[in-house]
Amino acid sequence: MTRFQAAERDWVKPVTLTGSIVRLEPLSVDHLDGLAAVAFDPAIWRWTLARPTDVDGLRAWLDAALAGATAGTERPFATIDVETGRPIGSTRFMSIVPEHRRLEIGWTWVAPAWQRRGANQEAKYLQLRHAFEHLGANRVEFKTDSLNEKANPALLAIGATFEGAFRNHMIMPDDRLRHSNYYSVTSDEWPEVQARLIARLGRTA
Repeated sequence: MTRFQAAERDWVKPVTLTGSIVRLEPLSVDHLDGLAAVAFDPAIWRWTLARPTDVDGLRAWLDAALAGATAGTERPFATIDVETGRPIGSTRFMSIVPEHRRLEIGWTWVAPAWQRRGANQEAKYLQLRHAFEHLGANRVEFKTDSLNEKANPALLAIGATFEGAFRNHMIMPDDRLRHSNYYSVTSDEWPEVQARLIARLGRTA
């Protein structure tokens, strides 16, 4: 293990982040059955490289996430509905670069029944707050499919900055050539973004 790999493992440790709507807890095999109960609406996976349609496919997705956790390159979470204690989705820290104190929030999905109820916004708030206020991050990144008509305006609405598109960035499972939009929030922008998120969450409460 190199010095940077060791630093990466140490910088972003497994953690549970709790809000009033959702709790983000380290993803484990114990979450598989609960996630399988809500994970197979095709709309969830429309913009992702993974397209699980059954428990075996979801297990492959989970195993890949846990492999990243074991390597210390990702910190995946199960998104838990606080009221019911049920898993309703997932998100993760990824693209972790400790020497430059930057990381990405990605692989975020929430089951349709919990969308537009503040779950995704609170998850982002919890992750951003942890990144800036506990990890001392300089930058948090997001990348989206350029055609994603929900995610792109939602990131702008919380105050993330659009930085441009990586053209011909990915080949999707249906062979479509995807352009990826990149967004970021920097440490000096966090207070304004935090205020926006708190205000938006207040409107969904």
